[in-house]
Amino acid sequence: MSLRKFRDALIVMGVFLAVIWVLQVANWADGYRLDTEFGILPEHVSRLGDIFTAPFLHFSWQHIEGNSVPLFVLGVLAAYRSIGRFLLVSLIVVLTSGMAVWLFQPSNELTVGASGLIFGYFGYVLVRGFFDRSLVDIGIGLAAGVLYWTILQVAVPGTPGVSWIGHLGGLVGGVLAAWLLRSAPPLRRPKPRTANPQPVSPDGKSVDDLLRDLKKQGF
Repeated sequence: MSLRKFRDALIVMGVFLAVIWVLQVANWADGYRLDTEFGILPEHVSRLGDIFTAPFLHFSWQHIEGNSVPLFVLGVLAAYRSIGRFLLVSLIVVLTSGMAVWLFQPSNELTVGASGLIFGYFGYVLVRGFFDRSLVDIGIGLAAGVLYWTILQVAVPGTPGVSWIGHLGGLVGGVLAAWLLRSAPPLRRPKPRTANPQPVSPDGKSVDDLLRDLKKQGF
C-alpha cells in the first residue's frame, strides 16, 4: 500500500461525506422533502432509478451521524488499493442493496441512507484478502471484522425500525464484488529451455570436431 493511494482514498471518502452532509442540510431545511422524492419506494417502476439517489439521503441528524464514521472508515479500507475498483464496488453494492429493497421490502416503506453501502464495504473488506490471496488484506479484513462485527446484528430479520433487507443486500453485494473484481494470479514464466549439449569424446572434442579430423585424415 502506497501513501499516495491511501491519501486518495481519504480524499474520495472525505468528498463523499461532505456531499451527503450538504444534502442533509438542504434536506432538513426543506422538511426532508428530498427523502420523499428520491428515496426508494418498493415495487414502483417509476421510482426504480432512486436506488442510485437514496444512499445520499438520510431521515434525520441521528441517522447520518450514525452512518458517517463506519462509512468513512470502511470506505477508506475498501478504496486504498484502487479508486477505480472502489467505484465499481460501490456500483455493485448500490445495485444489490437497492434492488433488494425495491423487490422485497413492503411497498409502503420508504428507504434512504448509506447503510447499504456500509454493509457492502464491510463485506468487501472482510473477504477481499482471501480472493486476492493477500496476507495484508486478510489481516485488515479480520481487524475490520473484530471492529464492526456488531453491525451484522442488524442484517438479520426482526430488527425494529431497520431496513435489514437493504443491509443484507449490501453485504451480499460486497462479497460478490470482492469475487468479481479479484486480482488475477501472477503468471508464471516458463523456465528457458537450454539447448542439448553435443556429446564430447574423452579428450574433450565434440562430434563435429571428430568428424572434421576424420575428413582431414582421408576417411
